[in-house]
Amino acid sequence: MTVNSPSRVAGQLLLSSRPLSWINTAFPFAAAYLLTTGSIDLTLVVGTLFFLVPYNLAMYGINDVFDYESDLANPRKGGVEGALLDRSLHRWTLLASAVTCLPFIVVLVVLGSPASWLVLAVSLFAVVAYSAPGLRFKERPFLDSITSSTHFVSPAVYALVLAGATFTPQLFAVLGAFFLWGMASHAFGAVQDVLPDRAGGVASIATVLGARTTVRLALGAWTFAGLLMLFTDWPGPLATLLAVPYLLAVLPYRSINDDVSERANRGWRHFLWLNFLVGFLVTMLMIGWEFIRS
Repeated sequence: MTVNSPSRVAGQLLLSSRPLSWINTAFPFAAAYLLTTGSIDLTLVVGTLFFLVPYNLAMYGINDVFDYESDLANPRKGGVEGALLDRSLHRWTLLASAVTCLPFIVVLVVLGSPASWLVLAVSLFAVVAYSAPGLRFKERPFLDSITSSTHFVSPAVYALVLAGATFTPQLFAVLGAFFLWGMASHAFGAVQDVLPDRAGGVASIATVLGARTTVRLALGAWTFAGLLMLFTDWPGPLATLLAVPYLLAVLPYRSINDDVSERANRGWRHFLWLNFLVGFLVTMLMIGWEFIRS
């Protein structure tokens, strides 16, 4: 019988929250709020901390609990790409997800407005609906990529609503590009799991379309995401070039067959590290935009 010491539970919860991906949800919130308000306040701090750890623990922890059976057949699980949680930790994970999120949600509701409550509710619903039994949006092809993208775009939208931003055509272009990036990222990530997902009876955009078509769809989405940035204020159009590294990393897999779809994992690993480089360049563009605006 496995003994769940506090240190073991904490370590597994940390692994389940995917520390490598924390920045992908905290940064959109913090950047959108800070660029809109220009100030560091309680809302910024609380929101950033919430989307840094508790949000990710809930999103990925719930997924690890309810994907346990299919994850057993997936060789990627058990590391930075996804925890393989022992059954004895499932209740702990769900409890920790709720307990860590609740205080932040209460404070954010107090600090927010009805409009921000709605956006936050959509964001949290997407987190639960992706994996929870009875909903399982991750097993509804196309809706799986839409929901996954919502996980990353909604923190930015939430920050904008909290900060009272004006939604201009240029801002919609930025959010649209971000949403397409998220859909492309999820779709390509699903390619490497075609075989274990099919073996486990799990449907996804990649199991339905097949590896080759899904990769090409992702390439198209990244391309359109880049083109949308041409419709933003300077220096936003420079962000069009940020689609290029993703296209170059994924292009070698454009003709991949289902039988060897697991080879896309190499491209996925490149994608994970590309996010840090592109995130840095996006930050530089934001600083440049703020400098020009001021």
